[in-house]
Amino acid sequence: MNIFDKSFTPAEAVVRYLDGDYVVLKPGSFVRCAITGKPIPVDELTYWNVDRQEAYVDAATAHTAFERYGIGA
Repeated sequence: MNIFDKSFTPAEAVVRYLDGDYVVLKPGSFVRCAITGKPIPVDELTYWNVDRQEAYVDAATAHTAFERYGIGA
């Protein structure tokens, strides 16, 4: 898969979030932020919740999720 190929179409990845790591179950170029819905490139994925299996676009959004749901709730 070459992102510079004109036929390249971004696809959403399916990811299993683990403690300090994640496993890509279905390859893709991005995942969606659970709070904002913004796409997050898989290679830039930094914030997620293991218990809720959700990704977050940045630290502020992860904090919003924490305030909304609490730890693992």
